[in-house]
Amino acid sequence: MLGNKSNAKELMKEAGVPVIPGSEGSVRGLKDALKIANKIGYPVMLKAAAGGGGKGIRIVNKEEELEASYNLVKQEAKISFNDDEIYLEKFIKNPRHVEIQILADEHGNVIHLGERDCSIQRKNQKIIEETPSTAIDEKLRNKMGEAAVKAAKIAGYYSCGTIEFLVDSDKNFYFMEMNTRIQVEHPITEERTGIDIVKAQIKIAAGETLKLKQKNIEFRGHSIECRINAENPSKNFMPCPGTITGLNLPGGNGVRIDTAIYEGYTIPPSYDSMIAKIITHGETRNEAISKMKRALEETVIEGVDSNVDFLLKIIKNPNFIRGNFDTSFIEKEILK
Repeated sequence: MLGNKSNAKELMKEAGVPVIPGSEGSVRGLKDALKIANKIGYPVMLKAAAGGGGKGIRIVNKEEELEASYNLVKQEAKISFNDDEIYLEKFIKNPRHVEIQILADEHGNVIHLGERDCSIQRKNQKIIEETPSTAIDEKLRNKMGEAAVKAAKIAGYYSCGTIEFLVDSDKNFYFMEMNTRIQVEHPITEERTGIDIVKAQIKIAAGETLKLKQKNIEFRGHSIECRINAENPSKNFMPCPGTITGLNLPGGNGVRIDTAIYEGYTIPPSYDSMIAKIITHGETRNEAISKMKRALEETVIEGVDSNVDFLLKIIKNPNFIRGNFDTSFIEKEILK
């Protein structure tokens, strides 16, 4: 129910969770897509129902573009997910992408572990995440957390999972999708709560009761993650498989590295380009940023191209430091 994005959206509507206006489930052909788009108004987004990783997504700004984009998304969805089902929704301009981490057991216990801001993206794929978000206050945080818990309960979901929302400039939030799995960015939540999410996921899968209660969740400090990708940002983020001939990864207080690479490791061409994650934690956001800046400056990956310098450019950007950004940040600030 939740893995399929169009089905999940319908379920959220039934549960009273705010959703982005769009198709009632999947679109039933090009004529249906045209009808819905004209009703809700352009721009709109076409998305693969089984999508993930930024694939199977197209923004359509006017009616003349819809047919070509519709065919492209259907084709990409079939190739990437072996499922060409797609849905349509209103495009919200320059939102913040904020997600809520949940843990739920099969005995009906559901809690949330706060939010992650995933607005720093390239080609609809997250590359920097942080918690807490600079875009929401405590009142909105609690409201979104409650909505995420409600969503999991309505579906009878158990395991770890993430409910993803878009937050507009007026602080309205809308359900976007649910990731029914562990996510790349889970370490920043672990750093801020002290909870091992993977361990909790395994215990839940073994049928154990969740011992954590919402009132016992404590949040401390600020955490940021940068995804290290073997890619060339100057060539439209083209993946760069190959052999790593030299490697230095950072360390120190408040620095965590999740990776499987080593000097002599060959990055294959068949998978996503991410090869490592650098996670920093500090008492304040400025401290977490400062640690990330140092960690990226110490990172050396030879033999393949990487996005380390690109990430460093973002981390040093004045608007990023001020927390003044949205999902269009990279296009407006870094690639301009």
